[in-house]
Amino acid sequence: MELLFDLPHIHDAAKKFWQEAGNKKVFAFFGNMGAGKTTFIHALCDEKKVTSKVGSPTFSIINEYVYEGGKIFHIDLYRLKDEEEAIRAGIEDCIYSGNICLVEWAEKASTLFPEDVVKVSMDTIDEGTRKIIIN
Repeated sequence: MELLFDLPHIHDAAKKFWQEAGNKKVFAFFGNMGAGKTTFIHALCDEKKVTSKVGSPTFSIINEYVYEGGKIFHIDLYRLKDEEEAIRAGIEDCIYSGNICLVEWAEKASTLFPEDVVKVSMDTIDEGTRKIIIN
């Protein structure tokens, strides 16, 4: 699936994303710095009506949010050096917990993910437009 959206319509794209996601739980996000991964994940959390404050986990590595259906783990692997560091940070516990996991910079620990991980590639078309390809 491919989504093309401008930033004022990011919540429409997030709603469509969740409709297409079905019962999938683990999402690996790929894209260059500034592609909008964190911004889109924030919109995804808004659509799930997360009751906790949503923020970037760049320094905390893992943020846990609460929504009506359970928990969402928002994970950012950017600062990690390798998969061993990801394991020590508790990434596996999150991605195999049965909760929704939204993982930025997933390429840093790609072999840790389950076979049914949904790969989400984000790309900048121009300053206000993004393209998302979901595999």
